[in-house]
Amino acid sequence: MVLLLISGFFLSLTAFAQDDFLAKQYFDDGEFTKAVGFYEKLVERNPRRTDYAEGLIGCYQQLERYGDAEAFLLKKIEDKYAFPIFYVELGYNYKLQNQEEEAQRYFQQAVAKIEENPNFGYGIGNRFQKYALLSEAIAAYTKAMELNPDLNYNYQLARIYGEQGNIAQMYQAYLQLIYEGKASRNNVLRNIDDFISEDPSNPNNGILKRALLQNAQKNPDVVWNELLSWLFVKQKQFKSAFLQEKAIYKRNEASSLDRLNTLGNLANENNDVTTAAEIFGFIEENAVDEVTKLNAQLNLIDIQLLQTDGKTLDAVQKRFDRLMANYGYQNRTLQLQIAYSNFLAFKRNEAEPAIAMLKKSLEQPLGKYGQAYIKLALGDILVFDQRFNEALIYFSQIQKSLKNDVLGQEARFKVAQTSFYKGDFDWALTQLKVLRASTSQLIANDAMQLSLLISDNSLEDSTQTALKKYARADLLAYQNKTGEAILALEDILQNHKGEKIEDEALLKQAALHVSQNNYEAAKFNYQKIIEFFSSDILADDAHFALAELLEQQFNEPEKAKKLYEKIIYNYQDSYYFPQARKNFRRLRGDLVN
Repeated sequence: MVLLLISGFFLSLTAFAQDDFLAKQYFDDGEFTKAVGFYEKLVERNPRRTDYAEGLIGCYQQLERYGDAEAFLLKKIEDKYAFPIFYVELGYNYKLQNQEEEAQRYFQQAVAKIEENPNFGYGIGNRFQKYALLSEAIAAYTKAMELNPDLNYNYQLARIYGEQGNIAQMYQAYLQLIYEGKASRNNVLRNIDDFISEDPSNPNNGILKRALLQNAQKNPDVVWNELLSWLFVKQKQFKSAFLQEKAIYKRNEASSLDRLNTLGNLANENNDVTTAAEIFGFIEENAVDEVTKLNAQLNLIDIQLLQTDGKTLDAVQKRFDRLMANYGYQNRTLQLQIAYSNFLAFKRNEAEPAIAMLKKSLEQPLGKYGQAYIKLALGDILVFDQRFNEALIYFSQIQKSLKNDVLGQEARFKVAQTSFYKGDFDWALTQLKVLRASTSQLIANDAMQLSLLISDNSLEDSTQTALKKYARADLLAYQNKTGEAILALEDILQNHKGEKIEDEALLKQAALHVSQNNYEAAKFNYQKIIEFFSSDILADDAHFALAELLEQQFNEPEKAKKLYEKIIYNYQDSYYFPQARKNFRRLRGDLVN
């Protein structure tokens, strides 16, 4: 008897589960006539399951059985324990029949239910949102928050205001969330980001700026300075962002200079070197920590080195000498030793004292990362001095000690690059094949480009004459002998026409022309690649580089836009695809994050 009861119980459970599955399956497949029967049985067995009730209502409405839905819902709301969302459902059922007056009557009753329990506000507001009844949803959320100030539906309200195009109220709701700490700032800013652009004259940007300033006047708080700084950075107005960051720093006695340092780097990367210099100067004056002060001083030197005349180099030499006299050889100031050695080698063409300095740095008690940074810099200068075998020893040591680290992968790429300069193309290819699966997209992309360069030009020419010439030109460019590199590439273009290496030489020469501000020559090269090598591997590189050149140097945004568009439609696997799409949308006038 007991076994019979247990068997019956499990059979009942199995049948119930099957009905549940079939009801949902038929509903999802749009077979509402079949689904309705299962939902009717499920509701009868489980009258308090709201999901079954909602499924049944949905079936009735899809089948236009509004009378059945109405009768079911009227019975539901007779129950004093019924969920208030059924008032919304009943109102919506009338709305589907264009009975607007009846619909509004039940919508108002739903909102009135919030007075009994403000916690009903979320469910009712959410149900209104489901049916795109946005004004009613606002009323529900607002009423609940008024009755219980501990409730916070500003996130939901902000989304609704955004859908309505009420940008000012949307911003205010989002800003209130940030101010009260009721939501992640990053998440909120990502939502705001969808409505602003890099253009300060964009109306939405102006509305946000006004909202921030008004909040700052009503309730002075450092959060408004931080958000204004964020907006100014988005608009690439680094000078204005600097004013906000200074105010933040001065208001917070225990604050660090990290935010200012980040802003300085951003200004520098966006070629606003005047503001970058002001920021790093401020950090230098206010830093208590010696390493922070030193980093600011090194950034100021980098900005100074944008002027490459002899007087500048002499002035920088004196600054480095003073810094070395002040800091000496310390394992916490390795960045100074590396920066100074790079200056001596790459700017003053004095490789020997630079190498001696870094070898002395290696005598300090360093961890494996400290050693790796010094050895990378040392290897670079040894390559500059054409001491390839010695450089390979240092790069290989890093590769072995930090095998699975990005720094180790960078060292492996330098092994390949150095082998390429040496003319040892087979060993370079061996290293590059491993790096094509690098965790660093940049390293993987560089590895792929160099690998294809070697393999394509080795198959066609067994003597590898043109490839050796290209390797020499690449080394000259690495040594900052730009004029000689351009001539070496011209030799390839004149004497190896029609060979695989021609587009590589054109692209490399174009980049060198850009570094010399010879934009017309660069433009000619890029156009030649696009015209004659449009189906080759470097076509997307040429399209993107020419687009940037036309936009930034020739002030021809429409032509640039067409080139970005070509990348979007013709080169979807390109490394440049994401940035090309962003640039295209910006030039088209879209809101771009």
